[in-house]
Amino acid sequence: MKIEKSNFLLNFLTLNSLSLSSLNLHEYLRLSSKTMFKIPDHQVAGHKSSKGAIGPLVDDSGRFYKPLQSADRGAQEEAFYTKFSSNTEIPNHIRKFFPNYYGTKDIEASDGSGPRPHLVLEDFVSIRTNPSLMDIKMGSRTWFPTASEDYIKKCLNKDRKTTSLSLGFRISGFQIYGSKDSGYWKPERKCVQGYNKDDVRLALRKFVSSNSLDDLVAEEPDCVYAENVYGGDNGVLAQLLKLKAWFEDQTIFHFYSCSVLMVCEKGESPCATIKLIDFAHVIEGNGVIDHNFLGGLCSLIKFISEILGNFSHNSTKVCVVNSEKNTSNGYKI
Repeated sequence: MKIEKSNFLLNFLTLNSLSLSSLNLHEYLRLSSKTMFKIPDHQVAGHKSSKGAIGPLVDDSGRFYKPLQSADRGAQEEAFYTKFSSNTEIPNHIRKFFPNYYGTKDIEASDGSGPRPHLVLEDFVSIRTNPSLMDIKMGSRTWFPTASEDYIKKCLNKDRKTTSLSLGFRISGFQIYGSKDSGYWKPERKCVQGYNKDDVRLALRKFVSSNSLDDLVAEEPDCVYAENVYGGDNGVLAQLLKLKAWFEDQTIFHFYSCSVLMVCEKGESPCATIKLIDFAHVIEGNGVIDHNFLGGLCSLIKFISEILGNFSHNSTKVCVVNSEKNTSNGYKI
């Protein structure tokens, strides 16, 4: 094998940041063949990777590596992905709302503590160029029935302080892309956690607005992207309605503390994708409809529908109106 010396030195030092004293061909080939992991650029909720803290990683091949959580939560999430992937009762049009699962893999943890198992999932955020995204935790209660008393108290306290209890969902975090010069607007988590009903409605309107990042804080959102992001046959509303139809019937799982992640790039059409994430507290449905998740989903649909009703074309309004119905569980949108 022939490697041109100058290119070899440049690539080796750039990619691996090693000293000249350690330079040799075998080491170069060994390191260059390894997967290069990095901290995700776009994370608005959940445990973040940092010095001394374990969090998710991504690579350049479209994979997202989520460390298995402590206690039995990691095992429960891995079990869910395994069951979901092999369950033939899940319709194909519903599977697309869940990240693709590629098993587990031991990789170096983000805190440098050594190899540990990670879920290997589809990376549907970092592969986008300038994503705006919003993490919405579903359900009026985020604790599962068999949780410890201390855990239930902890969750119930947060559910009461946020909009989970009143609306059936809460915004955990979000970011909005402005421009190449201005970058992203990402409110502090503590600020988002204190949102009330009006704040939630305003955030959902800001998410589809073209205001400058400075004006997003002070001015009324213009919602010019509402039709492109929320409306249409492939928009957020249409996707949420498909999920709702499934949740009205499915009794396989109950999705406690699960989030809907909404991702879009406003310059694309269609630009919006929604995915369900975070399954450490999913339990067996045992033939019972997941009213907790379904109630939150109906509430979110109502908020999105109201925005479209004010800012979209008549065709979308008709679509929303025609979708209204009383479900077998008493929910209405």
